[in-house]
Amino acid sequence: MKKVLIIGANSRIARFAEAMLVKMADVQLTLFLRHPERLAVELPAVQVIQGDATNPGDVAKAVSGMDIVYASLAGDVIGAAKTIVKAMDDVGVKRLIWTSSLGIYNEIPGEFGRWNQQIMGDYYHRYRLAADVVENSDLDYTIIRPAWLTNEDEVDYETTRRDDPFKGTEVSRKSVAAFVVKLIADPTIAVRDSIGVDKPGTAADRPRPAVMAANGGYEPDVKEDIKLRFK
Repeated sequence: MKKVLIIGANSRIARFAEAMLVKMADVQLTLFLRHPERLAVELPAVQVIQGDATNPGDVAKAVSGMDIVYASLAGDVIGAAKTIVKAMDDVGVKRLIWTSSLGIYNEIPGEFGRWNQQIMGDYYHRYRLAADVVENSDLDYTIIRPAWLTNEDEVDYETTRRDDPFKGTEVSRKSVAAFVVKLIADPTIAVRDSIGVDKPGTAADRPRPAVMAANGGYEPDVKEDIKLRFK
């Protein structure tokens, strides 16, 4: 029986993953989030822990005794990464699955990469620094870097590794969740690697207009390359 903790259990990707995981007989699922009242009512009874991913006491209690921790977070991702890594080290839990963002290594080629940098620079900065915390740990981590996200009811994805050029422009949240579940089912996959996830055949200069609109994308007035600089 795998004891799995999902931190940020109300994220849209996490909700898809939870719906898949509760059907797996060998998974004992625990959900960690700040507002348990927001959980989907259709989920069967699972253990629920209320807490803040940046609070050391909350996280330490939640990760203790777990086999796998999956974090799907927004906001203070740097603080959460530091807190989760330390808590896992302290209690001896090794396997971490961490959701990040495409583009944090300047790995997107061509016009799509240039455009993506312009509109997401500060967002990249936070997620890259959080990924650095995870990568500099001694945990058995997998970092996931999804393309622009959609709510399509499909599982259709391909993957790239850390130093590979990123491929497509979009991927469904359900596909990302399916990849998370694959890692939980076989925790030996992609250990200490950073994996890009996109939908095959979606390479372009931009995501589709509907995908851009749903995610707050826009066309910058000034077209220039922006290279990320990190302390």
